[in-house]
Amino acid sequence: MAKVKTKKDTALAKLISAAPPKALSDLILYLAEDDPGIRRQCFDYLKENTAVSKMLERQSEGEAIMSIWAELLPDLEDLDAYGGGPYGVEDQVWELLYEITKRLTSKKVDETYRREILDAVLPFIKSRNSGAGDALDELAYAACYSDSELRYLAQSLEAMHDDWQTSNARNIYRQIGDHDKYLELRLKVMEVGADYHDLAEFYWETGEKKTSLQIARKGLKKARGRMDELRAFVAGRAQESGDRATWIQLQFDQTTDGLTLDKYKKFKTACTKEEWEAYEPRLLKKMKGAGKTELMKIHINRKEYDRVVRLLSKCRYPQNKWDSEAGVRIAKKLEKRYPEQVLKWYLSGLGNLCSNQKREEYARKAGVMAKVRHMLVDVMNDETRWKKLAVKVKKDNLRRPAFQQEFAQTVPGWEAIY
Repeated sequence: MAKVKTKKDTALAKLISAAPPKALSDLILYLAEDDPGIRRQCFDYLKENTAVSKMLERQSEGEAIMSIWAELLPDLEDLDAYGGGPYGVEDQVWELLYEITKRLTSKKVDETYRREILDAVLPFIKSRNSGAGDALDELAYAACYSDSELRYLAQSLEAMHDDWQTSNARNIYRQIGDHDKYLELRLKVMEVGADYHDLAEFYWETGEKKTSLQIARKGLKKARGRMDELRAFVAGRAQESGDRATWIQLQFDQTTDGLTLDKYKKFKTACTKEEWEAYEPRLLKKMKGAGKTELMKIHINRKEYDRVVRLLSKCRYPQNKWDSEAGVRIAKKLEKRYPEQVLKWYLSGLGNLCSNQKREEYARKAGVMAKVRHMLVDVMNDETRWKKLAVKVKKDNLRRPAFQQEFAQTVPGWEAIY
């Protein structure tokens, strides 16, 4: 067997050893000239293995990020042109964008290169069509080391006349302390609770606490939607000042805005006995606007099982897996109290059992049938009723092998039924 040559034993290794420095230098420059990937590897290797000045290190780091940019640019242009692309291409572009961001975050890149890369990414940020928006935004911020550079970025974003980019520009102006510019942009859009919260928080941080609270209270009356942060802000101030009545009212408003069982329990815990007696009737009125699943959970928590089963009876067994799991958990709590109603609900999930379906639909129905069997056999102790149903279903589907396979796999004793 021939001896395997090591890297140092190859003819190439011997040629490199014999070559004069200028020839090696020319070779590296030739190879790196038209290949950004090789160029980047050269920068990284030589910086790591060669003692250079800080100025050259910063310059080479700048050229390295521009090499990475040149490497990813063709794919990014394709993603931007077509609104996305294959996952592998998208992942590669994101990975290289974050590599540039990481290098910029080290604070070791000269301003010339930072401005060059920033100007290169801005058109893609404006188009918002590549699917790499978050990575591009992070890169743009990382390219700005000073307030003047951040201002340039903010002005560039503002010039795009896009609501999202204008909000990013507004946040930058606030960050660098340009209060006039921040307020100019902020006051143009005061619609949802988050807008009022942002402005109230700004005035609070700048020491204008009276104005801050005035803005926040105005927002509680005028804003529509996205109120959580604003309510929490005002509630925090009320708690600090000992205004319990305002605080508990805001907790009630938070609870009933998208009511869930978790919110219900949290609010009840927050109330004193007297507060709960006052707020419970109001909360019960608000419950009507909650989703049926959450409403049933709350009624179970309150041990109002009659109401739960009435709500369940009005619903068909859901096709969506997540919804069905939530519904089944509720149904299980009612099995012994209301077996016929729960059985009827499970049966509604079987649908048409005499038509051709895809295998995954047979598998879903088999899962429901297993629950029907559980009710009839384990809960209601009615083996005869179960066998009558199962025999008919099996006989109606004898010519559907996929149906029989899925039911045999899921429904206990299915193969023995005849």
